[in-house]
Amino acid sequence: MRTAHPFALACAFAAGLPAVSLALGIRIADQDARATARGNAFSATADNPSAIYYNPAGISHLYSADLNSPAFTPALGGGKGSVASQGTGSEGGLLTRLGLYTITLGNQVNLSGGRGSLDISHRWQPVPTFYATWKKAASPLTFGLGIYSPYGFGVWYPENSPLRLLAISGNISYATINPVVSWQITDTLSIAAGPTINYAKTGLKRGIPVTGNSDTFEFEGAGWALGMNAGIMWRPHHKHSFGVMYRSQTDINFEGDARTFLPGILDNTESASAGIKFPQNVVIGYSFRPTEKWNLEVNVDWTDWDNLNTVNLQKNSGPVALPFNWQSSLFYEFGASYRFDNDIVASAGYIYSENSVPNESFSPLVPDSNRHIFSVGIAKKWKNWDLDFAYQWAHGPERTITQTTAADGTYQFDSHAISLSAGYRF
Repeated sequence: MRTAHPFALACAFAAGLPAVSLALGIRIADQDARATARGNAFSATADNPSAIYYNPAGISHLYSADLNSPAFTPALGGGKGSVASQGTGSEGGLLTRLGLYTITLGNQVNLSGGRGSLDISHRWQPVPTFYATWKKAASPLTFGLGIYSPYGFGVWYPENSPLRLLAISGNISYATINPVVSWQITDTLSIAAGPTINYAKTGLKRGIPVTGNSDTFEFEGAGWALGMNAGIMWRPHHKHSFGVMYRSQTDINFEGDARTFLPGILDNTESASAGIKFPQNVVIGYSFRPTEKWNLEVNVDWTDWDNLNTVNLQKNSGPVALPFNWQSSLFYEFGASYRFDNDIVASAGYIYSENSVPNESFSPLVPDSNRHIFSVGIAKKWKNWDLDFAYQWAHGPERTITQTTAADGTYQFDSHAISLSAGYRF
């Protein structure tokens, strides 16, 4: 009877688990339709409860005036009814917002050496969000609660594809509960912070080079981690707003089972775990409102993948060190909104996303690359309701991989996403 190959198990994790769980390509930066429509250039605007994710300090300003509304133009300039004259604001109450972001991923792969091509389109993958904020009238404190998924999605290749030894499938589910408190220090300055409670579950499947196309390695694991986020918002003038958001690193230890299956030879399951460092990130944004109808914003979003060096896979048959050496990367985000007289807002945005995975660390499970992301959206506001819709298209130009492995070839990425959010003011 043949036994399991420790090297095959190590390769399965090296090509699968960290790639599924990591890379800017599976970071879900789109947490609200209004922000998505603006290319996620939102940290200096943050004018609905999803500010809990984009910049929690923004929730202090939700009870005074909307950055995109005519009311905001005199808001910081003093005068009757202005925020400056109201101090911490006279309004209070409960604001809620429910959203859904859904995306379909496509990969076009042309393998080197005449090994064929793959054109993979994946099913729609939905990600729900929920946000709520509450403030007591005239209080300088505003409280918020966000439930969202900062990472996620999955990739599936045919069971018999030329890439099966590197990747058959990989997916991750990641949920965050994020209570926050924001303090409006002055009429123009607010700060906020709160803990994040994170749960993640991952699974992967790939082939093993032992007997044929039926040999597989599978892993499923889950884990918890604590983190935090914080923000600052400064609005020195009714035409200018600045925002900074920080989200901490979270270290999740995925614990579960690894199964090695060789038909008619071996079916072995053993406990396995791997600690993964999900990166810290910082966003800096500036919003400029040349008139009461226009809101223009630019953000720079940094993700610290440099902390990912080596992942140690722990298993009963002995530990395995998995080197990575990934690189930090940036989102450059640009957004614009225009408010019509009937309280309809049209928005458009663009993001340039830098590649975070070097050639040596590339995996077909996350075909990361430099990407161009375009979005448009429309919003309508009523007395207590507001509704936002956004469409997003992302394109990753052809990237050539040369590792002298089965991954060698060219990869091109495309995705289509739809986002819908609805808010209600109690």
